[in-house]
Amino acid sequence: MPKIKIKFPNGSVTEFDKGVTAIEVAKSIGERLAMAAIAAKVNGQLADLNTPLEKDSDFEVLTFDSPDGKKVFWHSTSHVLAQAVKRIFPDAILTIGPSIDEGFYYDFDSKPFSPEDLMRIEKEMEKIVKEDLKFERKELTKEEAKKKFKDNKYKLELITEAEGKLSVYSQGDFFDLCRGPHVSSTGKIKAFKLTKTSGAYWKGDAKNKQLQRIYGISFPENKMLKDYLTLIEEAEKRDHRKIGKDLDLYSFHEEAPGMPFFHAKGMVIWNELLNFWREEHRKNGYVEIKTPIILNKKLWLQSGHWDHYKENMYFTKIDEADYAVKPMNCPGGMLVYRTTTKSYKDLPLRAAEVGLVHRHELSGVLSGLFRVRCFHQDDAHIFATEEQLAEEIKNVVRLVDHFYRDVFRFDYHVELSTKPEKAMGSQKLWDLAESKLKNALDDMKIKYKINPGDGAFYGPKIDFHIKDAIGRTWQCATCQLDFQMPERFELTYDGADNKKHTPVMLHRVVYGSLERFIGILVEHYAGKFPLWLSPVQVVVLPIADRHNDYSKEVAKKMFDAGIRVEVDDRTETTPKKVRDAELQRVNYILVVGDKEVSNKTVNVRTRNNEILGEKKVDEFLAKLKKEVEDKV
Repeated sequence: MPKIKIKFPNGSVTEFDKGVTAIEVAKSIGERLAMAAIAAKVNGQLADLNTPLEKDSDFEVLTFDSPDGKKVFWHSTSHVLAQAVKRIFPDAILTIGPSIDEGFYYDFDSKPFSPEDLMRIEKEMEKIVKEDLKFERKELTKEEAKKKFKDNKYKLELITEAEGKLSVYSQGDFFDLCRGPHVSSTGKIKAFKLTKTSGAYWKGDAKNKQLQRIYGISFPENKMLKDYLTLIEEAEKRDHRKIGKDLDLYSFHEEAPGMPFFHAKGMVIWNELLNFWREEHRKNGYVEIKTPIILNKKLWLQSGHWDHYKENMYFTKIDEADYAVKPMNCPGGMLVYRTTTKSYKDLPLRAAEVGLVHRHELSGVLSGLFRVRCFHQDDAHIFATEEQLAEEIKNVVRLVDHFYRDVFRFDYHVELSTKPEKAMGSQKLWDLAESKLKNALDDMKIKYKINPGDGAFYGPKIDFHIKDAIGRTWQCATCQLDFQMPERFELTYDGADNKKHTPVMLHRVVYGSLERFIGILVEHYAGKFPLWLSPVQVVVLPIADRHNDYSKEVAKKMFDAGIRVEVDDRTETTPKKVRDAELQRVNYILVVGDKEVSNKTVNVRTRNNEILGEKKVDEFLAKLKKEVEDKV
């Protein structure tokens, strides 16, 4: 029997008989791993566990612990959902059912689903799981696929648009058009929950028919589902959309889907974050620039976005010429670089821009501040020599660490994302870029994991994932290394040898999207912001009208010192005003009565109902200023 060599993620290589299946390789590593296996990755491509391996391959077993494993598991569950719907509602027409960031959905051309319908569907899904039906893959030509799905206009449209051979996955008497891969059988899906329904247009286009979408989540163990539901219950209490409305921070309107409106109090948080950002960048040697949001098509052709990112962009015409609304700031930054001749003495050049970008997102995935169509990136582009790269990468890592760990007290982990399937440039340059990022992290003794194939189309990147107060992780900061665009834009600098050289470029953000970062902070703090970020830091509560003048004196003194303060002189009871201040998450509540007026003091309590007692105004004001300065 001919032999093939299988290389594992740890670098070890083992020989197997040609035709060995992925699950057999997994079993050779260990029975427990094979039991937990969901799919495999063969030479960077996802594959079913029953896939035969015919040549030397890089091989990885995927479990639910991996992002790709979760995607396969969740997508498999969407097929179980679709099968259950077809059993109960035979007239429902199948469309698509992908995995998403957290779970899966399936869209049906059918009548709307009621909560009672979801309960029936879940019961049917339980039956399908108990039946332990095998997922089986079959390849079809386009003509064969069209015959198989002749009664489904949505599948026929997908088949017509597809290139090359297609595949169908079946479980029992159910089948669906699908690339796969899937778990080995429905019995793998031990725990699941259908979470909600909504309307969704076919392909996200409002001109198309509205479909009925069912969302869900699934896990290989019941305990994991219980833990998840507990987390969701806590997350619902912290929902930034509700808290944002309650605190009058921002709003969302049908007139601009996916484009948030920030109110006066929300802008306080926005400006405080930016003021801090600008000061830290000034200290770290950055200059700030600003570029237009609409730029000519030829620029996007030159940058590669037209070929690699077009489906995410918005377009317009000006004077009969094609223009695009920018999805990224980098091409504009390169035009600024080109306006003057640069010398090696000018590098590194660190140019920051808080740029407004627009990206097309399907309506069904829009979600408050977390998934939007327009947002501000706290971008920076660092132009450097190759020799300067290592230190510049480390400087970015140090800056991100200062923001996350020192200021916001986030724990975070780091991932190194490598070349994606759609990418620009030679493999040699990609290998060089990936090694530069890897070496910098190794030198700093920073632990990281490899995230294969998730780099930007122009270069690999370091991603920073922060953990919030209830244990969720969010990818925010990134540092991307780019050899491609400086060449495409013919950027140069005069070297010490009096010759022209091409700089290397780092793209990086710290907050990521300012809108999304604010959403994360709202949920992380549950609206109880640290003093320096709070829209209203202090409220003064006069007990009776005769205490109003003194309350306003106290407030003016604090206002003049830069404290955001309000006086609540409504004709309400003091307990009612205290409760309202607590609901508005005001950090400090100052009650003023006869004693406080006489002693020139304030009686201090916190939004958490801690009684700090009577304080001299100047003494308490000094404490406030110190707390703001320390950002605690």
